[in-house]
Amino acid sequence: MATYHKSDDVVWMGLTITFMLVPSVLTQLTLTFVHRDLGRDRPFVLFMHLLQMGPIIRCIEALVVYCQGGKKEEPYVTISRKVKLKHGRGLGPAFECEIGHSERKLAVHRNAFKRTAVIQAFLGSSPQLTLQLYATIQEKYVLPTRLTLMIISMISIVYGALVCSVLAIQIKYDDYKVRMKPTAYLCMILWRGLEIATRITTLVLFSTTLTVWVVLVGLTNLFIFFFQPWVEFWTRKASLPENIEKNFSKLGTTVVLCMVTFLYACINIFCWSAVQLDLADHDLVEKQPRWRSLAIYYTLRFMENVTLIVLWYHFKSDFYEYVCTPLLVVQLIVCYSLAVLFMLIFHQFCHPCRRLFHYNVEDCLRCACCWKKKQSQPPENHAHGPHAPPDLTNHLIDRETDVVDDIMEAA
Repeated sequence: MATYHKSDDVVWMGLTITFMLVPSVLTQLTLTFVHRDLGRDRPFVLFMHLLQMGPIIRCIEALVVYCQGGKKEEPYVTISRKVKLKHGRGLGPAFECEIGHSERKLAVHRNAFKRTAVIQAFLGSSPQLTLQLYATIQEKYVLPTRLTLMIISMISIVYGALVCSVLAIQIKYDDYKVRMKPTAYLCMILWRGLEIATRITTLVLFSTTLTVWVVLVGLTNLFIFFFQPWVEFWTRKASLPENIEKNFSKLGTTVVLCMVTFLYACINIFCWSAVQLDLADHDLVEKQPRWRSLAIYYTLRFMENVTLIVLWYHFKSDFYEYVCTPLLVVQLIVCYSLAVLFMLIFHQFCHPCRRLFHYNVEDCLRCACCWKKKQSQPPENHAHGPHAPPDLTNHLIDRETDVVDDIMEAA
């Protein structure tokens, strides 16, 4: 930022400050909301948040609680699980004794830090990485400090995407003890890293040629993903969820939901958010995975990336004369295809709750191949009776048995 100030680059300096302050302010608001400090008499903590030093005081609080408790904290506690714990429904006495007062506090701190990591990644690091990469291409050289900032931003974005994926799994399968293996994390890092790097590079290259149009592309993506949960909410004619914050009115609840959907839209601009919002639910997340949404997202995103890359290749100037642009186009398409491949491998082989899927990647591919094979065959003679529909439930017998076994183990 000092370099921009010395060179009188007011636009770059303003954008850098904006991408630093906006996620910082939203992080303070998120920590205040998760810890429910609005209805408590904690002036010093609120003052620290006004100074943008809220994460520091929260880390100190978490260390104090951990040292006082000295027990293993619960990794994730949803609102529904808290209700069950409060009323004693569906939880055994051993589980009730395991989660004490300090464990609940540690769980709140962990959830708050995870959410702030996601906010910082997709509201701060993602625009910052896009901006710095654009400036690097325009200036035709890489500053060491700028390269360091881009590497840190990329790590932050990938970590935020991993947090989104793990939180989505823990929310959807809240009744099970979810354990992620190292191979699952490795597959997710490759999946998310390739997806995010390809997406940001595509947007930056497109912006260097068609600067005005990239704003239209970004705003279109933002509006689509922002209004999609609200359209579903209004279509169902549902009501606003209760107990989000007891001190909030309906207006306050609506503001909070708008902030959540804004973060959801920003995540989906750069990568798959791994969750589907349900604004009528207490947890604000749909518990049932929708494979159709996942397939539609990656299909449309692949088509959009290819279209942007082709338009950049067609309208590019002599600025890229020292770059093998056809090879770059192929590399970007192959990298995004590899990201989709690692995503399929994760859901097929590395997902911790893959036994609970009614249909997985293999089933979808088998059904698609069977449908194509059936379309290529000539029509059969129905003189001997109607053709019986195929039985799609036989291959689910073993999987349903595994589900029953897992339910018994969880009970």
